[in-house]
Amino acid sequence: MSLVRLNIKGISYSQTQNGAYALILSEVDGERKLPIVIGAFEAQSIAIALEKEIKPPRPLTHDLFKNFADRFDIIVKQVIIHKLVDGVFYSSVICERDKIEEIIDARTSDAIALALRFQAPIFTYKNILDQAGIYLKVNPKKDDEMDPENLLVDELVSDDVEMVGKETSYKDLSIDELNRMLDQAVTNEDYELAARIRDEISKRG
Repeated sequence: MSLVRLNIKGISYSQTQNGAYALILSEVDGERKLPIVIGAFEAQSIAIALEKEIKPPRPLTHDLFKNFADRFDIIVKQVIIHKLVDGVFYSSVICERDKIEEIIDARTSDAIALALRFQAPIFTYKNILDQAGIYLKVNPKKDDEMDPENLLVDELVSDDVEMVGKETSYKDLSIDELNRMLDQAVTNEDYELAARIRDEISKRG
């Protein structure tokens, strides 16, 4: 079976499933998306790994694993989403130490959180993408705000799914106030809020 490489497109929040998020993966050489339901902690961990400018004051579980692996010369070479049963995705983490390769079972959300930290590629098999991949309608911003890497998902698993991190208006705040709020959000480990504030600061730069 042939492997298909995936990129992370975004994370969405479902109002219909309390505390549930959907991680949206996109095939590199195609148009299909693979939405995977994940928990809030894993969604936060993945979001932090994507937000390079935000450093948590203490290591999260996946950061701890990365530090542990680095200390003992273990590298994650790749992640493979290898099975889909009753709507549940199963993944493997391919690790290597002293040129010996090991395959470790993992929840897909954990595997992807680790892949991001090790800058390891993410793959799935073509038959899984054929079975579960979908073409998402997207609702781009206005032409002057177009960013191909930040498309709003219009339809995902249900009509009640909306993107995480909707823009909050900070236009009345000064840069100094925003920077103080950013520091406080990071200290409080509220990374969604920190990302929104950082985006507002970036717009003014």
